[in-house]
Amino acid sequence: MTVDLTIRQHWIDRGVDRISVQSYPEPQPDPTGPAVVVFPAMGVPAGYYRPLAEALRRAGMAVSVVDLRGTGASTPRPSRRSRYGYAELVGDVGAALDALADRLAGRPVVLLGHSLGGHACLLHLASRSATAGPHPRVDGLVLVAVGLPYRRLYRGLHRAAVVGLVESVNAVSAALGYWPGWAFGGRQSRGVVRDWAHTVRTGRFPAVAGVDGDAAAATVTTPVLAISFDRDTYTPAPTVDHLVGKLAVAPVRREHLDGDADHFTWARSPDAVVSRVAAFAQTLPAR
Repeated sequence: MTVDLTIRQHWIDRGVDRISVQSYPEPQPDPTGPAVVVFPAMGVPAGYYRPLAEALRRAGMAVSVVDLRGTGASTPRPSRRSRYGYAELVGDVGAALDALADRLAGRPVVLLGHSLGGHACLLHLASRSATAGPHPRVDGLVLVAVGLPYRRLYRGLHRAAVVGLVESVNAVSAALGYWPGWAFGGRQSRGVVRDWAHTVRTGRFPAVAGVDGDAAAATVTTPVLAISFDRDTYTPAPTVDHLVGKLAVAPVRREHLDGDADHFTWARSPDAVVSRVAAFAQTLPAR
């Protein structure tokens, strides 16, 4: 039997901007299995996650991968005219869920965020929870290599390197009006860099649409799976622990993986993560 692995490319209009979504074919044999919507790391295009998406599909999950605004096929290309920051990325999560509503209907729905994508997913749930209660369409949140990279959580030369990187990126983006992506993070809006730098300096989420990020995170009740990696120098385990410590009432399953995987390579050899996502999805209530 020939398996159709054609990826459906579709678009979400966000004013003058467009968000790219790649949806993989339905898994077999259960058409009501969990759905996973993946939100990438800073500067990482959706295509990088194909090994992850295919492994999730083999595990019986329907998978869509969303390019973050300004990355991959999503627009705009960051420039001096770009003003968007975390608030717009958070809004894009909701827009993606709206656009995928038909595919997600009747399934347990899991948001899977990697690094910056995890910030956007969590803050989307937090903003909704703080103003209107639990999210009606999201049943679980998976955070892979997602921490709050507070500078005081790093040690010695590692701290100096992190602070130097952040302040350099922030200074260049302020001077040029955007971050050109020199050897780190891909091309980014000044607003995204500003909000990311805030997390490093303060150990707190930025406010989103006037809502305090930390206070909102404390109201989230959606079950969470948080995974860190022993070789991840960008988001070591203490930064992940710091983030999940802000989830005052959400049930959190915390996993730390040894081995060769680091902040990025886990998505290319994803079996250890996929097995944990599949087990986590099985604990979520049926739709």
